[in-house]
Amino acid sequence: MSRTFIICKPDAVERGYVGEILNRFERKGLKLVAGELRVLDAETLGKHYEEHVGKGFYDDLVGFMSRSPAFVAVLEGPEDTYAIVRTMMGPTNPAAAPPGTIRGDFGTEMTENLVHGSDSNESAEREIGIFFPGL
Repeated sequence: MSRTFIICKPDAVERGYVGEILNRFERKGLKLVAGELRVLDAETLGKHYEEHVGKGFYDDLVGFMSRSPAFVAVLEGPEDTYAIVRTMMGPTNPAAAPPGTIRGDFGTEMTENLVHGSDSNESAEREIGIFFPGL
């Protein structure tokens, strides 16, 4: 089994898609092992997005991710669960995301694309440690 980290971003919470997003992952056979609705603070987001600190879009990104609650969660499944989740999410740009993916079905904007998923097993381990220390 492997675990990965997801965030149903503030736009997903605001638009009422958290249940649908989690349902899709569960129907795929992934198990929700931790989850919490919370407003993300600048310190936590700084750790999460450390590779983007200082870039021109960073302040807007933190502003978006902290404007209202997000649902953070850990999913468990077969080896490389992160890859399953990323495929189900679809490309970052909803305009390029195929129907049947989360972003393809519900996304409308590149900057507010509903969901984050770890991009590797290493990233998943690091992100789970930030949001669910000790899990």
